[in-house]
Amino acid sequence: MAAKVRVIHILQIYLKLVYECPAFNYKFLIFNSQLSTMALSRIWSAFIIIAIFVAGVKCFFFGETQIFTWMISGKAADPANPLKLDGVIETCWVAVDICLKLIGILALFIGFMNIAEKAGGIRLLSKVVGPFFSKLFPEIPKNHPSMGHMIMNFSANLLGLDNAATPFGLKAMESLQELNTNKDVASNSQIMFLCLHAAGLNLIPVSVIAVRAANHASDPTDVFIPCMIVTFVGTLTAMIIVSIKQKINLFQPVILLWVLSISAFIVLLVLYITRLNAQGIQLFSGQLSSGLILLVFLLIVLGGLYKKIDIFSAFVDGAKSGFDTAIRIIPYILGILVAVSMLRTSGTFDAVINGMKHFFALFGADTRFVDGLPTALIRPLSGGAARGMMVSTMTTFGPDSFASKLSGIFQGASDTTFYVVAVYFGAVNIKNTRYSIGAMLLADLVGIITAIGVCYLFFG
Repeated sequence: MAAKVRVIHILQIYLKLVYECPAFNYKFLIFNSQLSTMALSRIWSAFIIIAIFVAGVKCFFFGETQIFTWMISGKAADPANPLKLDGVIETCWVAVDICLKLIGILALFIGFMNIAEKAGGIRLLSKVVGPFFSKLFPEIPKNHPSMGHMIMNFSANLLGLDNAATPFGLKAMESLQELNTNKDVASNSQIMFLCLHAAGLNLIPVSVIAVRAANHASDPTDVFIPCMIVTFVGTLTAMIIVSIKQKINLFQPVILLWVLSISAFIVLLVLYITRLNAQGIQLFSGQLSSGLILLVFLLIVLGGLYKKIDIFSAFVDGAKSGFDTAIRIIPYILGILVAVSMLRTSGTFDAVINGMKHFFALFGADTRFVDGLPTALIRPLSGGAARGMMVSTMTTFGPDSFASKLSGIFQGASDTTFYVVAVYFGAVNIKNTRYSIGAMLLADLVGIITAIGVCYLFFG
C-alpha cells in the first residue's frame, strides 16, 4: 500500500509539472464546458445529470434514502451494499489502478515500436498496405509511418491482443496528428482510423468463450460464428459511413480486392475453428496470440541488428514516450469511468430496460432479446462493465438461455466507443471530434440490430 501511495504521489507531482508548464499544451480538461464543440463533453454531462436525476427520484419518491451514499462511497465488495457496484470514490481508485498497469504495457510496446521505426520496419509495413490505405486515407503521404502503426493496431485487434492494440493505436494517432493542420480538430484520417478501430473487428472472442465455459454453458463456442458475422458487418458499416461522409469511392478495384481477400481469409479461419472444441479454440487462440507477439519482438530486434542501430537506446526513448502518454490519459479515463459508475449505481440502465420491455410488449413482439440489451447499452461505455453485465445475464437466465447467448454476441462484437474516443483523442489533445462519435454509435446500432437478427437465426 505504501508503495502505491508513493507512486501516486510521484504521478501527482508529474501531472502538476506537465499541466502547469507553459511549454506543454495540456492545460485543459476534455470535459471542460468551454469545449462546447466537442460532442463527448455534452454526452458526458448528460450522463451525470441523468444519473443524479434518476437517483433523486428514487431517493425522494421511492424511499431509497441510501442511494446517494452508495453512489459516492459504495464498494462492490461490501456485503451491506445492495447495489453490488463501486461508487464514485472507489471508481477513482480503479481508474488510477488501470493507468498504473497501463504505464508498463505502453512503455514496453511503444519501446519496441520505436526500434521498429528507427530500423525502417514501420515504413516497410506502410509499403505493403499502402495501395489499400492510400484509398481509405487519401490525406496521408505515401510510405508515412502512420500506415504501419495503423496496420499493427488493426492486426492486434483482429487477433484479440488488446494490450498490444492500445499502444499501436496511440502511436498511430500521434503520427496522424503530425499531419493534422488544425491540432484541436480531428482530421479525416483520424476519424476513419478510430471508427474502424471502434468497430472492433475480432477473429476469436476468447474472453466470451472463456466466460461461457466458466459458467458451464453446454457449448461455450456456439457464439463464435455469430460474433464473427456481427463484428465484420460493424466494421464494414463504419467504413461505409465514414467513406460517404468523406466522399471516398469504395468501388475502387484496390478496395474491393482487399475487402474480398479479408473476407475470404475470415471465412477460411472460421471453417477451421468450427472444427475445434472449446478447449481447442482457447489453445489455438492462446498459441496464435502469444506466438505472434513474440514473433513481432524477434523480427523487430533482428531488424534493428541488421540496420545497426542502438537497439536499447531506441527502446528506452520509446518507453519514455509510452510513460508520458499513459500520464496524459489519466484524466480522460477517470472522467469516463466516473460517469459510467454513476449511470450504473443510479439504476438508470434498469429503468431503460424495463421501459423497453413494456414498449415492445405493446406490439406483441418477442421481448427475449431485451434481457440481453444491458450488455449492448453499456458496451460503448466500458468493456469491464459490459463483461459484468454479460456474467449477470448468465447468472440470472442461465448460460444456455437466449438472452445469455445474445449478451455474449454483444460483448464479442464491438469495442468501447466512448473509452476509445476519450483515450485516443485525449492522447493527442483533440478538442473537436466532429462527427466521429455519431459515426461510431451508428455503426454500433447496426451491430446491435445485426446481432439480434443473427441470434434469432442461429438460436431461435
